[in-house]
This record gives sequence, structure tokens and C-alpha cells, in this order.
Amino acid sequence: MDDIGLYVEPSRADDLSLRFQAIRAATDALVSDLSDEDQCVQSMPDASPAKWHRAHVTWFFEQFVLVPNVAGYEVFDPAFGFLFNSYYEAVGPRHPRPSRGLLTRPGSNAITRYRCHVDAAMRDAIPGLRREIRDIVELGLHHEQQHQELLVTDMLHAFAAHPFCPAMFAGWRESAEPASGSFIFFDGGLRAIGRGDTAFCFDNETPRHQVHLQPFGIASRLVRNRDWLNFIQDKGYQTASLWMSDGWATVQQDGWTNPLHWRPVDGGWVQAGPGGLAPLSLDAPVRHISWYEADAFARWSGHRLPTEFEWEAASTSPAMDEMTGHVWQWTDSAYRPYPGYRAAPGAIGEYNGKFMINQMVLRGGSFATPTGHTRPTYRNFFHPDKRWQFSGLRLAKDL
Repeated sequence: MDDIGLYVEPSRADDLSLRFQAIRAATDALVSDLSDEDQCVQSMPDASPAKWHRAHVTWFFEQFVLVPNVAGYEVFDPAFGFLFNSYYEAVGPRHPRPSRGLLTRPGSNAITRYRCHVDAAMRDAIPGLRREIRDIVELGLHHEQQHQELLVTDMLHAFAAHPFCPAMFAGWRESAEPASGSFIFFDGGLRAIGRGDTAFCFDNETPRHQVHLQPFGIASRLVRNRDWLNFIQDKGYQTASLWMSDGWATVQQDGWTNPLHWRPVDGGWVQAGPGGLAPLSLDAPVRHISWYEADAFARWSGHRLPTEFEWEAASTSPAMDEMTGHVWQWTDSAYRPYPGYRAAPGAIGEYNGKFMINQMVLRGGSFATPTGHTRPTYRNFFHPDKRWQFSGLRLAKDL
């Protein structure tokens, strides 16, 4: 697929100041063609307005870097802590997430001034920060990259609800080719899972540990839209035996009959994407499906989803294709802590640990994931009914 081009790694990748400027500029570039009205819309409780994303990632640097560590720093607006805190209970109360679209003020221009205020202070502060605070800046940059992808998916959800489905990135096209791959087979045994070196990772990727795998096969390529059409035509959405009980209840309650952002037109299908509406590409990987749908499709096909450990073990094989840069890939693994995991103390410890329940792991990365933000150990996670992200699947099977 054609990526969004969110972030080009600077040549001096070890220069924190350069990467700060590049990543912040990438966020600004994402909204350069959005109107003020575009930036205020919230199309569902799970999504956030574009201007909220821009302000929240700025608040992160102000709250966790500048306020506690830079003498004389002047907070841009004390009210912003309430408006743009996401879920950090240790920091204080916050505006309810489902109501972020009601924040018509501050306007997008005020958010731009906020970003400039914080960016100027950060540029002055970064060279003199001690190591442990530089680590928080590093976390904040990866946090902003996460929100860059969320900004794209949230705006796509809003634009897809518009009768004419405007394009966020005019001219964007989805590349596709037939899935001619096959199952790749791996021996069982002990495998080391998780990040074990000193490079940056999120805390949920650690500690590195051993898992025992049974011999397994995993598809070298992703499931395509043409495969999903076969599932639809074979009444996959009407066959209760294919679905987990909660999934079947969701299908009935929400009336699912196809992936999110598909529209039937003249006996065929079109699909909403970053470039607006386009005819469904049969050879493109299916996207915008929930875990419930991925699991039902795998069962319908006579296979299963890979566990996150199988996915990671297979990810470095040269025989595997499309491991990142297309869609996030649902796994059969619940999002739980690795053995020995301990959340960091304080508010920063709320980043991942408290969400390790009732969610499923996705691996890989999508075409909207910023360059340099993916790695084999990365653990994304969402509730099993969520499908507004660029989520798809590959199949696996037992031997």
C-alpha cells in the first residue's frame, strides 16, 4: 500500500532535538488541508477531534517535561490540563472522552499557538535535560506518532460518514497485488519474545522471556478483499456457528454485513480511504475489521488466527511478506502483561499497564503507521469489537 508519509527519519537519528522537530512537523503536516470545522468533529465516542490530538500530545510534553523540570516555564493555559488530559488519573480530572467534540473552544488557531509555545520551550530545554528526562521526551515522541495514526483513522471515520466522503489526502491510492503466497511452516520449541536490547520500546514489550510454541503454519501474506467477498457471499455474517458469542451478539445488535467503510454501489462495492471513495480493490488486504470478524473468517476458512508469539517468531523469516506497512494484524492473544512486567511508578505508569484486560493484541503496522515506529516486538491492542483502525489479518494453522 502507499503509505501516508508521516515521518522521514532524520539522518542523525540519535539527535533528540532533530527528531522532536521532525515528528512535531509531521503532525502539523497531517492537518494542513483540514478546515477548522474538520478539526473539531468527533464522529463517535472512540474517536477524537484532530485539534484534540494536536493539543493532547503537546500537553504531554508540557505536563511531564517542562512543568516539573524547567525552571521559569510558564504554562500556556492552566485550563488545558483539564481539557487535554486523556486518561492519567494521577494528574487530575479531565473532560469526558465522548464529549471532546463539544470543545469548540479553544479553536484550532489557539491550538497552533499552544504547540508553538511548547515547541519553543522544548527546543531550549532538550539539550540540557538529564538522561531520565530525555527518556520521557523519547516516550512523548513515540506517543505523538501513535496519535498521528489515530488522527488519520479518526478523520477517516468522520469523512466516511459524510455523504460525499471527502479525501484527507487527495490523490492517495491503495496499491494491491494478488496474494499468491502460501503457508510457511515453523518448528516448535522455545522462542525468545519481547524487546531485550537498549533501544526504545514501550514497557508492554518487556521483559524479554521464553515461550514454548507448538509447530505451526502461518500465511506468508495477508487476507484480501476478494477472500472477504467470498466470506460474505457464503453468508458468513449470517452463520452463528462461526462467531464467538459476544461477536455474534455484536453482529446482530449493530447489523454488520461487511467491513467498516464498505458501501454497496450498483451491484459492486466502493470503500472509503484516505483518498476518499474508490472502487473496492479485490487484491488489496482487507481492512477495517474487528477481532470478532477476523476470528469468524479464520474459522470459516478452516484455519485460525496466529498467536502474537507465533507472529513475532515468524516475523524475521525472509519467507514472510507484508508483516508491516499494510494493515495491523489481529492475533489470537489477549492483551496481558509479560511474566515479570511491572508498571512504572507515577502517572507515566498509566501509559500501558492499566489497559491489560479485555483487549486483543494486533501486530505489524499499517500504511498510516509512521516510518520508524514499527518493530517485531510492538504490541498494539484494541477491544475485540473495534474496527475503525486499519486492521486486517493473516491466517495460521496447527500442524
